[in-house]
Amino acid sequence: MNLSETLLRPSLSGISSMATRQLLTELARINAINGGTALALEAVGGVDAARRVQAGEPFDLVFLASDAMAKLIKSGHVLPDSRVDLVRSQVAVAVKAGAQLPSIATEAEVRDAVLSAASVGYSTGPSGSALLALLERWGIMAEVQMKLRQAPAGVPVAMMVASGDVALGFQQRSEMIDAPGVQVVADLPAEIAIVTVFSGAVCSTTKRSDQARALLSAFAAPIHAPIKLNHGMTAL
Repeated sequence: MNLSETLLRPSLSGISSMATRQLLTELARINAINGGTALALEAVGGVDAARRVQAGEPFDLVFLASDAMAKLIKSGHVLPDSRVDLVRSQVAVAVKAGAQLPSIATEAEVRDAVLSAASVGYSTGPSGSALLALLERWGIMAEVQMKLRQAPAGVPVAMMVASGDVALGFQQRSEMIDAPGVQVVADLPAEIAIVTVFSGAVCSTTKRSDQARALLSAFAAPIHAPIKLNHGMTAL
């Protein structure tokens, strides 16, 4: 069965946060080529994705950070036994292409880079919340508050870095490695690493539970580990 024949069949519908959109698109393409059910995926900000699932929009699948997924399970908006953890994603630091690269090999150097930067961008997702908690722990929130810039929902931090709106950007590596006009410096060092697990689950609104579960199983297959790594994430 070729791809065009596969795509003639009804697609499953899915919604995801922006961090995994490129990976999920590639996995969906491979799954369809191999005869699996196609996936029509919509990618938005993670907060918006969770809100829309909670509002009862009729999606078959949802892909979100594991903490957001846990809330959807608790509220009954996804099937509790359907969650599949797919990837682990690290937060990286980026600057505008051509800018001087800050030293961020240690916690102290990251702190100094934040204090020295003219402006700092962060996301609305779990990585952003974790970064704010880190600034609070360092005791520098009051000092840097005025130069913090939160990306609007669905807007990549990389876009703000590339445009010059922020000098230093923090977000999932997967959202920055292929962004034009941006240079990824490195992941955060181990002592302050911000790691997010992204999961998929079947929405309670689905009428195609078996097909949705099969797609999640296909996405979690070990054979896809190199693809996940190419997108800045590691397989689970």
